[in-house]
Amino acid sequence: MSKQHTLRGWLQSAPFTLTMSSGFFSFFAHCGMLSALEDANLLPRRITGSSAGALVGVLFAAGCGTQKMKMAMFDLVKKDFWDPRFGLGLLRGDKFRALMLEQVDITLLEECLIPVTVSVYDGLARQTRILDKGPLDMAIYASSAVPFLFQPGRISGRLCWDGGIADRHGFAGLASDERVFYHHIMSRSPWRGKNSAAMQVPERDGLTALLIEGLPRTGPRKLHLGPAAYGAARQATIRALDLPLDDGCIRIQQ
Repeated sequence: MSKQHTLRGWLQSAPFTLTMSSGFFSFFAHCGMLSALEDANLLPRRITGSSAGALVGVLFAAGCGTQKMKMAMFDLVKKDFWDPRFGLGLLRGDKFRALMLEQVDITLLEECLIPVTVSVYDGLARQTRILDKGPLDMAIYASSAVPFLFQPGRISGRLCWDGGIADRHGFAGLASDERVFYHHIMSRSPWRGKNSAAMQVPERDGLTALLIEGLPRTGPRKLHLGPAAYGAARQATIRALDLPLDDGCIRIQQ
């Protein structure tokens, strides 16, 4: 950029696509960030994402506002999605998919109010696939199906896992000329080093990124930390909106 802008000014100045990264059970943080945008009426024209980013992105695109999403997340307990059964993963996923459909009034990605694209990992082809149509619940599930924890989702007869496996950033569904606001979850997975490319924000034209440091780490046994992660991400985003951009990136300590 030739001159500094605040994040709010950048978001207001032209239509943008919201992209949200994967991050183990980081849907609380994504929802908190998005709630700050929603309250400020800074809404995307399109959404892309992987895993936790796909979950929040699809629900929002389908008409589930962040207040409703927040209430469902805060009420979430392990038994709500825990359905172990023998297969290629511990959990069958039926309860997970039912939870998704309870939040919205539509069943297909192409029916969403905001165009949305999610990334999944095709296990046989060993590559990312992008979805913008088909059953909404299965798209969210497949993009969030962490290997070994969840059994794969079946998309057009193909077994698909967590989109973050090969597209942690959720960028696979982006066109080269899109203007993108990217929420990057910084928590590191055990199988990725801190210098892994997947942990860095990619460089591309038209990209503005928000990185929030110090968010509580949630998981199946740490759902009680979800409200704190939501609140921290929300407050950090509210602060970030009026901060100047630095080379297209805002890094904020919570």
